[in-house]
Amino acid sequence: MTSNSQSSEQVEERLCEEKLIRLKVDLRLCTIAGLLCSLNLLDSGIISSASVTSMLHDLGLDQGNRYSVSILIFTVASVCFQLPATLAVRILGPRIFFPLITFSFGLITLCTAFIHTWKEMILMRVLLGIAMSGIYPGLALLISSWYRREELQLRFAFLQAGQLIVLATGGIVNYGLNHLHGNGKLKGWQWMFLIQGLVACVIGVATYWWIVDFPEHSDKSFRFLTKEEAHIAASRIQRDRGDVVPAPFTWKEVLRHFLDPKIYGFAASFFLLNLVTTALSYFLPIILQSGMGFSTNKSILLSAPPYYYAVIPVVLSSFVGDKYRLRGPVIVFNSLCLIAGFVMLGFADQVTIRYVGTYLATGAYVSNWAALNSYQASNITGQWKRAVTAAAITACNGLGGVAGSFIVRQEEAPRYVTAIWVSISSHIFIICIVAAFSIFFYIANAKQTRGRKIIEDTEGFRYTY
Repeated sequence: MTSNSQSSEQVEERLCEEKLIRLKVDLRLCTIAGLLCSLNLLDSGIISSASVTSMLHDLGLDQGNRYSVSILIFTVASVCFQLPATLAVRILGPRIFFPLITFSFGLITLCTAFIHTWKEMILMRVLLGIAMSGIYPGLALLISSWYRREELQLRFAFLQAGQLIVLATGGIVNYGLNHLHGNGKLKGWQWMFLIQGLVACVIGVATYWWIVDFPEHSDKSFRFLTKEEAHIAASRIQRDRGDVVPAPFTWKEVLRHFLDPKIYGFAASFFLLNLVTTALSYFLPIILQSGMGFSTNKSILLSAPPYYYAVIPVVLSSFVGDKYRLRGPVIVFNSLCLIAGFVMLGFADQVTIRYVGTYLATGAYVSNWAALNSYQASNITGQWKRAVTAAAITACNGLGGVAGSFIVRQEEAPRYVTAIWVSISSHIFIICIVAAFSIFFYIANAKQTRGRKIIEDTEGFRYTY
């Protein structure tokens, strides 16, 4: 009896220690990860806000499809460097990698304020794409390394919530900066790039002390965990899926994971999702201006509230997903909400109803970003496989951005029929992919229960769907 009592007390004590460590990780990692992820959205916020000012005319981006090309070329550059950038997170470590690329992003954004031609804008966009290539996959890899599978979606939601607040606030800041037009011989759009580039540089410097390392090296992070706490943090992940310590790096070890068909299903889902993400994040002010008749400043200002609203559904849906260990049903629900939002945006006659549709669509695609990330992270094991999957889904996410940059056509204003139908169709396909995965995962789990299958080469591992 005494022995059982002591054992129970030890378990309680261990659980309390793990909760305290998890809270420390939440406060350190999720906060800086949200800020760093917001930089990619911050870029789309700056250039989309600037697109309804004089920038397109000043740089010659209003000729043909040059503006769409400037968005496309950023994505192409980012996609090309995503796999090596993601591997570099593991090889160099987060405390070197993230400060370096964040400061580079800020410096390039700042320099964009002083360009004069569309060709210079294209060059800046290429450099920016290279600098930003490791942000999303690198942070997805780092976060998935720190949390148990049933904790992941809510943490991805925290990350999304942080970047949404920054992006929405950035829209309001852009509204204010546009009023500086003429001050210091700079135009409003130049102030947007200058000020927010400076802010990103400062964040880059602070990231060196703020970001944390992977669990097995976390005691080396600046004023974070002790060696004992780092051991406890690593142990809880090891118990969950047994992949804390990566296998020695070899290209064979990395490339063999591309033989797993699940990676392509996850990657296709992110491609389809980012068709919508790009269309809304880069073109929302243009849709508000050309499609709904708002003025330049109102278009910039009204593009912010849908992102503030999106914090609510992403946190609520992620809480439900983690609490009940649901992934597929949450993704399907979000997809149906997005379809409803685009139906309102594309086919309603009243401007109010169309504007409300942007809230539904924005909240749904943001929620699905967190849901899809936890979906893939919950169903793979192995550090190099996580790196490969993160790079693959982010690359396809980027390719979705390439396609998404061309589906909002100015000549189709105010209805934007192509964008509406492509966005609806993409989420019907996402629902089909989730349905196929659910059947596959159900059959695999049934075989594992009967002892006929070891999933992901890990004893006791089961798919989460």
